[in-house]
Amino acid sequence: MLNALIVDDEAPARSELRFLLEETGRIGLIEEASNAREAVETLVRHKEGGSGHKGTDVLFLDISMPKTSGMQLAEALHQLKNPPAVVFVTAYSEYALDAFNVDAIDYLMKPVETDRLLHALDKVEARSKPVQPVRTSVERIPVEKGGRKVLVPVDQIRYIEAKDDYSCIYTDADRFLSTISLAKLEQKLTPHGFFRVHRGYIVNLEHVEDVEVISSGILQLGIKDVAEKKIPVSRRRVVSLKRALGI
Repeated sequence: MLNALIVDDEAPARSELRFLLEETGRIGLIEEASNAREAVETLVRHKEGGSGHKGTDVLFLDISMPKTSGMQLAEALHQLKNPPAVVFVTAYSEYALDAFNVDAIDYLMKPVETDRLLHALDKVEARSKPVQPVRTSVERIPVEKGGRKVLVPVDQIRYIEAKDDYSCIYTDADRFLSTISLAKLEQKLTPHGFFRVHRGYIVNLEHVEDVEVISSGILQLGIKDVAEKKIPVSRRRVVSLKRALGI
């Protein structure tokens, strides 16, 4: 069960959202705050409750509020190491891009529809589930090199790039060609700490050296021992990648 905090300066809006959340049967605790200050106080109180306190899993956050706006609060929470998930609930559509930049889980328009709320809860629950990689027997990938088959240990692979109908596999000092598609390589390598960051790239998370934010919140990755290459991250994979990297 999730613990939720509704942050909205309008009491009727809080009551309506509380009712909808209770109807889902998926929320264990619902708390309310009428402004950003009260929300922060609630979050701090939970943190001080000790390691056995579950805390807040998700904030349902209004944007237009007096003094500190919901967007400003979300930006502040975004700087924390393990912030609660944020779902914006607003009457204004023009802040959707800003919501993406603070890694909001979803953006719901008032009046909130039950189906959209359920979809948002699905996203929150998926985010909160710890990733438990299961090691498989795949430890080496067959590739082509100089007209012969070579088996490359997966821990030597830095990243993989799609090239037409092939995949280029890069180590720190070499490049290999594989006839295995990027989609199939993703399935084989995900249990070994690899992540599909873009439709054209898979990276070995162990070898990600730096994460750079460029224009409009877009990310690109620096890979250890591959100084000349930056790996782009697609917008829809940013949140899950940050979670995988623990940032």
